[in-house]
Amino acid sequence: QVQLVESGGGLVQAGGSLRLSCATSERTFSSWYMAWFRQAPGKEREFVAGINWSASTTYYAGSVKGRFTISRDNAKNTANLQMNSLKPEDTAVHYCAAKRGGYSSSPDRYDYWGQGTQVTVSS
Repeated sequence: QVQLVESGGGLVQAGGSLRLSCATSERTFSSWYMAWFRQAPGKEREFVAGINWSASTTYYAGSVKGRFTISRDNAKNTANLQMNSLKPEDTAVHYCAAKRGGYSSSPDRYDYWGQGTQVTVSS
């Protein structure tokens, strides 16, 4: 069974930074499209950022563009999300997800999910 394990969430003041990491032991990691999603209470799960297998192409939601950076290290089987200039509206459970093939912002298209990590930004 494929496992994605997130780490790095926590409580931070507005304007602060956090770095989320997603790790797996799967050897096929380097072929996956990786993405981060988030879900706030009472809201639908939304796409945050995505990165292709070679890290040559990235996509960001408009609300995080310029503040968040997604990256991956295929040698270490990890995907990361650097979050800067955090805002209270970034508060949510953040999930990493993986799929075969290319970009999609729809959570229904993703094959594997982590358990989620809580990010809380205080004002």
